[in-house]
Amino acid sequence: MVFWFTGLPCSGKTTLALSLVEQFKMRNLKVEHLDGDVVRKFYPSLGFSKKDRNLHITLISMLSSMLERNGIIVVASFVSPYVASRDFARTHCQDFFEIYLSTSLEICEQRDVKGMYKKARAGEIKSFTGVDDVYEIPDDPELLINTNNRSVDDCINEILSNVSVSKALTKVLQES
Repeated sequence: MVFWFTGLPCSGKTTLALSLVEQFKMRNLKVEHLDGDVVRKFYPSLGFSKKDRNLHITLISMLSSMLERNGIIVVASFVSPYVASRDFARTHCQDFFEIYLSTSLEICEQRDVKGMYKKARAGEIKSFTGVDDVYEIPDDPELLINTNNRSVDDCINEILSNVSVSKALTKVLQES
């Protein structure tokens, strides 16, 4: 299974992904977390142009697919701003759950402890998603979660109680 968190920078992707990973570990499931900030260090030559972002997501999609085929649950947290690159990931994974965090831009900016939005608005960061680059909202994600005023536990409970997720997890637990 691949759980793909997508949304604006600072929407809560990494926070929720890490919490979901912990839930799976408590169930003794094999799980790997792939996060945009961490994985980018493996591909330092890739920038933030649309071409580079698409290549980055293509590489992550292929890695996610390989891990999934080997019985590892993948929890991926990437802005992945373009529909086409997320669709590529979907077509290369068997059980793909796109989780769109529909957090408002205002809340994302309030949560930004690194000051990225401020730098982007000042022109210090170019092609920043949500400021001077687009985020293409998913047409039909498996889950849409608005994290604006919700706790991490509440959001994780929504994910784990989703019928499709529950069925897939039951299948994985039976096979392990």
